[in-house]
Parts: sequence; C-alpha cells; structure tokens
Amino acid sequence: MSLPVLNQRFRTWWQPRRGLAIAEACVIGLVAALSAVLLKVGSGWLGTWRVHSTRLLPVWLALPIVGLVLGFVAGWLVERLAPEASGSGIPQVKASLANVPIRLSWRVAGVKLLSAIIAIGSGMTIGRQGPTVQVGAGLAAGMSRWVPTSPDHRRQMIAAGAGAGLAAAFNAPIAGVLFIVEELLQDLSGLTLGTAIIASFIGGVISRLLGGGSLDLNLRLVQSSSQFSIPEIPFFLVLGILAGLFGGLFNQGIIFSIKCYQRLHISLPLRVALAGFISGIVVAMLPPSFRDNTGLREYVITGVAHPYVAAIAFGAQFVLTLVAFGSGAPGGLFAPSLILGSCLGHIIGVLELHITGAGSPATYALAGMGGFFCAVSKVPITAIVIVFEMTTDFNLVLPLMIVCVAAYLVAEKAVPGSLYEKLLELKGITLTKEIAVEGALTKLTAKDVMQERVETLDAQMSLEEAIQAFARSHHRGFPVVEDNKLVGIVTQTDLLKIRDRNLANDLSLKEIMTAVPMTVTPIHTLSNVLYLLDRYQISRLPVVDGRKLIGIITRADIIRAEAGHLNANDRKPKLRSEPSYVVYQTRSPSIGRGRLLVPVANPETAAILLEMATAIARDRHYEIECIQVILVSRHSSPSETQVRTAKSRRLLRKAEVLAKKWQIPLHTQIRVTHDVAQAILETINEQHIDLLLMGWKGNTSTPGRIFGNVVDTIIRQATCEVVLVKLGKTSQDAGTPARGDNRNLSQTLFASSSTPHSFNRWLVPMAGGPNSRVAIKLLPALITLGNNPKIRLTQVFKPSELQPNMAVLENAIRELMRRRKLSSTVVALGVQADSVAEGVIKLVKTEGYDVVVVGASREGLLQQAIQGNIPEAIASGVEITVILVRSAINS
Repeated sequence: MSLPVLNQRFRTWWQPRRGLAIAEACVIGLVAALSAVLLKVGSGWLGTWRVHSTRLLPVWLALPIVGLVLGFVAGWLVERLAPEASGSGIPQVKASLANVPIRLSWRVAGVKLLSAIIAIGSGMTIGRQGPTVQVGAGLAAGMSRWVPTSPDHRRQMIAAGAGAGLAAAFNAPIAGVLFIVEELLQDLSGLTLGTAIIASFIGGVISRLLGGGSLDLNLRLVQSSSQFSIPEIPFFLVLGILAGLFGGLFNQGIIFSIKCYQRLHISLPLRVALAGFISGIVVAMLPPSFRDNTGLREYVITGVAHPYVAAIAFGAQFVLTLVAFGSGAPGGLFAPSLILGSCLGHIIGVLELHITGAGSPATYALAGMGGFFCAVSKVPITAIVIVFEMTTDFNLVLPLMIVCVAAYLVAEKAVPGSLYEKLLELKGITLTKEIAVEGALTKLTAKDVMQERVETLDAQMSLEEAIQAFARSHHRGFPVVEDNKLVGIVTQTDLLKIRDRNLANDLSLKEIMTAVPMTVTPIHTLSNVLYLLDRYQISRLPVVDGRKLIGIITRADIIRAEAGHLNANDRKPKLRSEPSYVVYQTRSPSIGRGRLLVPVANPETAAILLEMATAIARDRHYEIECIQVILVSRHSSPSETQVRTAKSRRLLRKAEVLAKKWQIPLHTQIRVTHDVAQAILETINEQHIDLLLMGWKGNTSTPGRIFGNVVDTIIRQATCEVVLVKLGKTSQDAGTPARGDNRNLSQTLFASSSTPHSFNRWLVPMAGGPNSRVAIKLLPALITLGNNPKIRLTQVFKPSELQPNMAVLENAIRELMRRRKLSSTVVALGVQADSVAEGVIKLVKTEGYDVVVVGASREGLLQQAIQGNIPEAIASGVEITVILVRSAINS
C-alpha cells in the first residue's frame, strides 16, 4: 500500500471524536505543564543570575545593562521569528478563538517560551502566566494541525491548552477551566468543559509535582489562617472600590504606554531593550527586595512589610509594568496585577488594624490580589478561584467575593470593556458579534449547500475514457466510485502526471486516482468544510453517508451560501404541494451497499419490474425499497385523509416473498400524496436512493410531455440513476389476468423466477455519452433474466460516413468484458441510418431483438429526446421491451 494512501487513511481514522478529544486534552495538559515549569525554572534561573551579577558590578550598572541586552535579545527573537508572540499572548488567543486569522502554532509557542524566559529574567515587571496561556494554546493549535480536526474541535483544543497553561502557571486547575469559560471561549458545552477540565487538571498536577514538589494544595503563603469578621465588610468594600479605580487607571495606562512607544517609531527589539534599561535603572534605586518580583509579592502578603514599603512597591510596580508591557515585551499582566493588589490590600489592612485594632493585613493583601486582578482582567469568578486555590483558605472566600465584585463593578463603570479587546483594537482587530459568530458558516451544514447531482467516474474506466470525460466537462475533478461506494477522486493534475510520464493508456482510473479522499458528512457545518478545504488546499469535498456518495461541495458553493445568508434570502422555501405522508412501512436490516427504489403502481407490470430489481440488487448487493403511492384530492391533506391500504399491503407482501427467496433486504412503504412524482422524489431524497426502476408506457398523449407527467418530472429531477422499462408484448401476454382478478394475479406475479417476457436478444445503441457506460454496467444483471442471451452493441452512423469511427464500440466491448466474465455472445456492429430512432427500429424489425437498452442524459440523448423524442419514437415504433437508462444527474 502506498504512503499517500496510508497517510490518507491515517487522517481519516483520526477524525475528531470524543475519545480523541479526551486523549488530546491529556497530552495538551502534560505539554502545557512542562512548558510552564520550564518557563518558571528558566526565568527563575536567569533572574537569579541577574541578581548575582550585582555582586560583580555596581547595581546601577549591572541591572540596566542586563535589562538592555536581554530585552533586545527577547525583542529580536519575537520580531524575527514570531511577531505574534509579543505582549501578553492572551489577546492573540482570544482573537484566534473568535476566528480571527492570527497564527497559533508550535513555532509561536516555542518563540514565546524562550523570549518570555529572557524578558522576565531581564528584570522587567511582567508575568509568566500570560505567556503560559499562549504557549499552551500554541502547542494545542500545532497538535490540531497535525491531527485533522474541524474548526470547532480545534477551538476547543486551543482553549483547553490555554486553560492548562494558566492552571500550570498558578497551580490552579479550577481557575484554568473558569478562565476558558469566562474570558476566552465563553462556551459551556459538554465537550468544551470536559476537555478543559482534563487539560487543566493534568496541567495543575504535573506543575505541582515538578515545580512545587508535592500535591499539597496549601502553599502556606501566610503563617496563620485568614481572619474575617462582619465589621470588616466596609473596609473590604473600600478595598474593592480602590482596586476597581486603580485597576481602571492601570488599564488606561497600558493603552497610553503602547501609544507612546508607537510614537517613537522604533523597532520592537529597541523598544523592549529601552524598557529593560529603564526597569534596570529604577530597580537599582529601590531596596534589594524589589529585585525579585515573586519574593516581593510574598514579602507583602506575609504582612511583615511596612506600609510605606508597600506604597513604594505599589507605585514602582505600577509604573514599571506600564513601561515594560507597553514596549511589547513577551510577558503578561497577571503577576503584576497580583503584586499591585497585594500592596494595596496590605495598606488597607494596616489602616484597618490601626483604626479598629483587629484584622489581618495578610487577609487584605490576599483579597486585594483577587480584586486588582479582577479589575484588570474583568474575570471576577476566575479571580476569586485563583486566590482560593493558591491558599485553600475557606475563610478567605467571603472577603474575596466582596472585594472582587466591588472591584469589577467599579472598574467596569470607570473604564468599560475588556482590556484584551482594546489591545486587539490597537492592532486593527475588532472583536464583534459578527466575527465571533460565523453566521452562515455555523448555521448551515454540508447537506444544505452541497450539490446533490454529482457526475462520477467508474474506478474501472480506462485512462483514455477518463480523458474524454474531462474533455466533455468543465469540471477539474471527479469523484471515483466502485459498487456505488466512493473509492477515490481524480483531477486533471493526476491525468497530466500520467501523461508526462508517457504511461500506457490502458491503465484503469483506479490506478491513477487519489485513493481514500478527504470527505465530509452531511452534518458537517460549513466552517468545518471550509477548514478542511484550506487545511489540505483542495477545491472540492465529497459528501458521504457512510461510504455512499450523496453530494459534493466546493468553495463556490460556500461563497454562494454566505452571500445568500447575508442577503437574507438563503434557502427560501419553494412553492410546492403538501409533502406526502407515509401511512405504512416495513424495515429490513440495512446491510446493502446501496438502495434501489421500485414504485409498484400497475399489478400487470409489477412482477417483471420486481424481478429486474432483484437481478440488479443481487448484482450490486443493493437493498430494495418498494413503494406504493395512493393519490388523494388536492383539497384534502395527505396526512389527514383516510385511505384503504389492504390491497397495497398484499402486493407489497408478495414483493417481500420474492426478496426473501433471493435473500435481499426489502423495505416497503405506502405514501399518500397529491403528486406521484413528488412522493417518489421525496423517497429518493429521504432514503438516499441510488437507482430508481419504474415502468413507463413508451408514449404519452399529454401535450408538452414526452414520457408522461410523472416520468418527465422524475427523469429531470431525480438525482439517482433512473431505469425506465416499457414492457413489450409477447404471445404469452394474452393470458395476462385482468386488473381485478386477484387469484390469477397472485399466480402470475411470483409463481416462478422466469418471466413471461423474452429477454434473450439484446440491442444496445451506443452514443459515447456517460449513460452508455451506465447501460453497460446494468447489462450483466439484466441479461440473467434470459436464457443464453446474445448482446449486440451498435452505433448509428450517417450514410455519408464512409469510414465511421468505431472507437466508441471498441471501448464499450472492453468495458463490458472487463466488468464481468460473460458467457453471452457479444458483438459490436455499426448501422447506417439518417437518425438514431430509424436505425434502431430498422435493426429490431429486421433482426428480431427482444430488448432495446437506450442510454439518455440531459446533455446527450435526453436533450435530443426533448427535441426529437428519440426514446419515445423507438418505444412507439417497436413492440419489444425498451429500457431507458439515465445516470445520476450531473452537477
């Protein structure tokens, strides 16, 4: 088996399923945790080296130089390798989840990880939690590209990766899940929550095992349990109000800082280097405890810091974070927000202790962390849970809730809107409902838009015949089917490759097609379809139900659907009769490769039609759908009209007897309708019928009609193959029972496998069209109705053609012999006549044939039939059986 086939089957096997999503979530959680630990360890080691450098050089020289050099390196990596890795990373993830084309990949994740280690290690007051969110999302996005997935599945995996990154960074699995729901994806579906929980849990556990050394959730940041009493509520409200005001001011400062850097018109490496240099100078002038941001936060939380130290820390962190983040340095705002909140809370706690003589500054510091974080990020639930998971102190929950809710309300009132969305707006990206919701792409499915009339090629077709099919069509590719199952797809490129290699034309299409093509199901949304078209750079996708081809969808179909959706006129209901109503049905096990529909209307022809259907079903391993249609007045509703079904059920039960004899699955139904053709077409669509076999009179007295009202409608609109049978008269027909003679009818309908008609000498006119191949494909099954059948393939030539081209007949002989080893005699001879009908009628009358098989299509003989009534002329001009074959309607 070739490598492309194996690769395609691997892709097909890895189509998104719930089990696959869980497995992916586990891997994503593991990788995100490892990257978070690496970021923590790497930035910590680099920060320690930076602090140690002050022992070798003066502080005022070492810190600015380290900040300048490392800042430049971090900015250079981002600018040259992955510009998407600048800043926090959370806005990029949010935009990607809102279907904005921002790249998330393994490369972005790798650059983000390395540049964040360098930037944080340089001493800039930015956090590592934001980068871990983007790293986790980037790793998940890279994995979703390796494994073929739908856009919805990919978004869920990216969100799970982001949540796992946050959970690993904070050692807070629940907060990771809530951050996905509250800020990023805003999706509460079962699969989203399931994958997010698994990824976040694994991320948090692995991070604690590798980074914290144990699974103990109590980090013991405080020496004693938090304290809370009712009189402290006003102070917590004040803390929440201040956190909201300063948080809003902080967000405004971030925007102002970014705009100031933009006015400098310098490159990203220089901006980050400038930020690192300024940070180094400021930190060099502060006490030594300010050189370690994590240590500073824990120093404030423990409550031993003096209020003025906390105030200095608050002011310094506030300004330095604006300086660092505004430059575009790869770092986040979570850690600075927590430090600022702890400083503000510590100050309020000391004030409350001074006024009332009670309370715990540590409790206020922890509550302040959640409040300031909430005011900046606008995620109150996540803020509460993060601090709770870091401390596991239940006494802290109520203060956290008071402070976070107050901070959120004040911040939203002072500076409404999400900071991350404003950061995206600075880059020209506006997240609106029109972007977040994909409109037609999410509302419409492949079944709604697909072309049901698909022109296909047979897998056994020769290369020369395939080239002729491409020459006759404007299509650049065709699905390839075998036994009614999609087995491949062939394009003009495939044919050109073969011709360039000068390979023989006797190759079959099966040898040059692309086997096991990428497909979609009828329930795939257009966003899924468009993703696969873009992912694999293809122009069309077959739509399959199981392996059965039921349609095809192209980029043009999607564009038309979106345009129609935007114009509010997509898929307008058509004016039509009231749908037919099923009043009776039986179902057999669905074990066939396809389905054949037989409308049973005339008891006099039902026997032979069912035997023909049985022969075809045996040959193709089809199931049979047998339908009886009962007409009712248009003044009454089919679903409300009472009808008698006893006679119809008896006839259908006799059909079941024949099917049981040949061990063929047979389904039956009785439909009440205003229009017979409509009922048949509805059955074709509902049951995914592959072939329709029905009787016809051979002529009609209806003005403007060729085959009659019902047959004309079906032959133009039915998407499946159509076989019309006009039964000829034989000497045995004189014994045919009257319509009301049920006793004789039961004896002649299903008495034996032999038919009262003769099917021994077959005449098949060939015109070279696609339906000639359909007729050839049907012959091996149909000739089993006769005894020692003989087949003549013929082509009608004009008398003026002295040396007619016999290539069509030669190809037909090869195709017929290739399809089945026939014991029948097959000859191919041309005939000269002024018209097709004249030539066929002449042969029938002079050489005595029993059956004529005429191929027809909209482009070929059917168009001539509309103009010249060729099949009708043949059927009227001969008294033998005439079978009209029409392939599935082309798109």
